[in-house]
Amino acid sequence: MQFSSPLIQGTLIKRYKRFLADVQLTDGSIVIAHCPNTGAMTGCAEPGWKVWLSPSTNPKRKLLYTWEVVLTDKHHWIGINTHKANILVKEALQENKIAELVGYANLKAEVKFGGENSRIDFLLTDFEKADCYVEVKSVTLLDNNVGYFPDAKTIRGQKHLRELSLIANQGKRAVLLFCVQHSGIQSVQVAKQIDPDYAKELKQAMISGVQILCYGCKISSEKIYINQSLPFFS
Repeated sequence: MQFSSPLIQGTLIKRYKRFLADVQLTDGSIVIAHCPNTGAMTGCAEPGWKVWLSPSTNPKRKLLYTWEVVLTDKHHWIGINTHKANILVKEALQENKIAELVGYANLKAEVKFGGENSRIDFLLTDFEKADCYVEVKSVTLLDNNVGYFPDAKTIRGQKHLRELSLIANQGKRAVLLFCVQHSGIQSVQVAKQIDPDYAKELKQAMISGVQILCYGCKISSEKIYINQSLPFFS
């Protein structure tokens, strides 16, 4: 995924009210950027770190910048825009970069499914295979080279797991794909200490036959793309 226009470098002053971040640009000016991440962003938003913003071409938009990438003091690159995870996975699916999901003829996004008024991120279909439902989650919480999900309690995430379990119990293929947007993460685990209910739902989902996949990304201020499979430890 190449950024559509060159990103603007700055230094993070602070993130606040979940969706806002004060950033000092290289010319010394201070701007308020939209922070497209509803999570806790633990270890991703320290004051003084270098950040990169995408400019908006919409003059009617209230905030003219969106925070996309951060470089930590340990030189780890993080993609903090969770909306980009689906774009990255779609691109990887279309380019056959996710080995476990190769060979489907059709790909549809945001398809209604389940019994709790949910939408699956991707539905893969092929006349020779069972339908495959893929739910994508972005991982950025790092602790000792391990990535954890979720980084905050997620009722919505628990619902998605129940829906995936239902799909798997119906004999269809259900996949939970962790898109790791943090260059320092080498494996992924469920964050039992943060959301024990999510951990329980994930365990039940795996018993039901839901497949867990983890893929890491190559991140820079110019582009982000999925480049490697990572292990998952339950």
